[in-house]
Amino acid sequence: QVQLVESGGGSEQAGGSLRLSCAASGYTYRSYCMGWFRQAPGKEREGVAAIFTSGGTTSYTHCADSVKGRFTISQDNASNTLYLQMNSLKPEDTAMYYCAAWNGGSAFTRLMCTSFRSEAFGYWGQGTQVTVSS
Repeated sequence: QVQLVESGGGSEQAGGSLRLSCAASGYTYRSYCMGWFRQAPGKEREGVAAIFTSGGTTSYTHCADSVKGRFTISQDNASNTLYLQMNSLKPEDTAMYYCAAWNGGSAFTRLMCTSFRSEAFGYWGQGTQVTVSS
């Protein structure tokens, strides 16, 4: 059974940094898509960053324009952990952040992954809150 558990959220002042972690247990795919999404109150969920891995080797990462240059997605294959390093935080980054991963169902492509298409993300964590104050 696959479980995604996020951690690392909290409160930070604008300009500060946080690193989110997502521990993926029971996840054994060697080709997959994983990513981070966020949802602020009253707003739709949006994709933040995605990582496309083929054959166990990281091949491509992508960040949404709203966080490009400030956020970095990475992973540690040894510990099955996905990270989101968030620097230069802004109040508009305040949201619940979710980790998500491909669930082995529908076929997916790198473009689907980096476009945050729903077909590429079937497993979801419970979320971790990030609050940025001005």
